[in-house]
Amino acid sequence: MSHPAGLGRTAPNRGSTWLGRRPLRTRLLASMLLLLTLACLAVGLATTLALRGFLLNRLDQQLRAAGSRYAVSLEYGATAPSGPGDTAAAGTPRRDADAVPTDGDAQIPAGGFGQVAGQAVGTLGGRVVDGQLAQAGVVTDDSQRPLITAADARKLAALRPARDPHSVHLDVLGNYRVLTDSGRDGDVLLTGLPAAGVNDAVERLAVVELVVFTATLLATGLAGAVLVRLSLRPLHQVTSTAQRVAALPLASGDVALRDRALPRDPGTEVGQLGAAFDHMLDHVESALTQREATENRLRQFIADASHELRTPLAAIRSHTELALRTPEPLPGQVDHSLRRVESESARMAALVDDLLLLARLDAGRPLAHDPVDLSRLAIDAISDARAAGPDHRWSLDLPEDPVVVPGDEHRLHQVLANLLTNARTHTPAGSEVTVAVAVRREADANGATAELTVSDTGPGIPAGLRPRIFERFTRGDSARSRAAGSTGLGLAIVAAVTKAHGGTVETTREDGRTVFRVLLPG
Repeated sequence: MSHPAGLGRTAPNRGSTWLGRRPLRTRLLASMLLLLTLACLAVGLATTLALRGFLLNRLDQQLRAAGSRYAVSLEYGATAPSGPGDTAAAGTPRRDADAVPTDGDAQIPAGGFGQVAGQAVGTLGGRVVDGQLAQAGVVTDDSQRPLITAADARKLAALRPARDPHSVHLDVLGNYRVLTDSGRDGDVLLTGLPAAGVNDAVERLAVVELVVFTATLLATGLAGAVLVRLSLRPLHQVTSTAQRVAALPLASGDVALRDRALPRDPGTEVGQLGAAFDHMLDHVESALTQREATENRLRQFIADASHELRTPLAAIRSHTELALRTPEPLPGQVDHSLRRVESESARMAALVDDLLLLARLDAGRPLAHDPVDLSRLAIDAISDARAAGPDHRWSLDLPEDPVVVPGDEHRLHQVLANLLTNARTHTPAGSEVTVAVAVRREADANGATAELTVSDTGPGIPAGLRPRIFERFTRGDSARSRAAGSTGLGLAIVAAVTKAHGGTVETTREDGRTVFRVLLPG
């Protein structure tokens, strides 16, 4: 049998995200950093694209201003370059189709066009004739001789005249912006300027933005963590107050809720939460006070009623016994009625005694605190049970050494007697009932715990009855229980006496047996 049902734990939401399961402080900080990161990305992307567009527009303006003068000059021969600022270009007269090889890397032959002035270093010029790059040249400022590969030649040859410049990547020269125009002989003239400066500027801006945005995110994260912690400090105070209140024994007794959340500005959400929490505690304290007063009145009534009922019940039983002992024979109906009165008065007397005991335990009446030998207690109780239920099989499982606990021997005997009566009453004839006494030693405990168990092979406790098995006036079978004389208070007394001794009681189903386990501090 499983343990009685209690407060269940809330199962984690498997569909929730990792961030959704984090504390509010973490979620606020993560959300703030996420929004700031998105803003930085948007600003960085916008500024990078704007700068790149601006620089490319400036480069295109320079390209249009240069025109195709350099490309036109490639149609004529010239002397060799004389120094920096001159050009390396196609030189010796040859057929256009043979000017630039189409396989492998083609080194641009040395040649110069001194009459072409004002060309920036890196300016590219070329002529495309019949779909092939016939001539090409690059303005240099040193003795290096630039190379144009066959693949670059094919890229340049594929360009067609257009109003807007083209972006072309050359294997050796890098990225270029190339302007194409139609020549007077049906050829295509190419003029290009290197775009490396644009790319370098954009890359430098990206690096600067990355460094600045990273530093900004780090600084914002640290500052945000401090601000969020300060902002949520009142919530932590409310949480601490709630935890202290939750740790109080609110189930019974006089409870004073002295803890309150600190007063806050009612205009803020946190202030409103604190005010609502304090208001709720006021209501809870008032309700607990009223409940305690009601319970005290009820306990006092039960104690007074039980005490007052003892005298008339004793009188009824004594007169009934006296009538049954008369030497003259009684009519059958009268004899039966008197015996029923005697039986019911005895049952009512037991009920009054149980109610009076529970009222005293509820009132916190102190119990005796003497050494009690549980082994001897079990032997006496099992002997009484064997006499009351000869149709059951009774057995003992005791340790070699006596198990002694501090407590009230009479009340502990009542605990064991009630458990045995419960097993006898609610199991069929022939069932086996075992009483076991043991010592449970915990590795992290300073002392030992005495374990007293009563198990039986009966049908067990119905599932719907398990959560309230130790509540008062709980019966598994009302008709049978009343016929057997049960008051429905036996297990309630077991729980109350055990609690008064600082112990616990539970019921389980183990290996086909119903087990009641009482744990008492040693």
